[in-house]
Amino acid sequence: MIKAGSLQHHIELQRPTETVHHTGSVSTEWTTYATGRAELRQAGISEFLTTYGEGTENNAVFILRWLPGVTVADRIVHAGKVWNIVALAEIGRRRGLELRAVAA
Repeated sequence: MIKAGSLQHHIELQRPTETVHHTGSVSTEWTTYATGRAELRQAGISEFLTTYGEGTENNAVFILRWLPGVTVADRIVHAGKVWNIVALAEIGRRRGLELRAVAA
């Protein structure tokens, strides 16, 4: 169960959207589709070892209440920093999400 008091960080979830201009050129922009609160955990030692010493400040785990439709194609914006989602896991039965992310 996720305790409300641990959800101290404001995050935005963004998804890439493609726009076709009247000239025929295509541009990709990031659109915020959800905002909310999350618990931020620094990545553990196993993640540190798999990144070959890049440092744990580039890896994080965000725990948030369950939200449908989140994929690894999405990204997280937290405190002005962009995080690419590399893995996600459902906590319980639609109780929460664990998003493993790497700084972009």
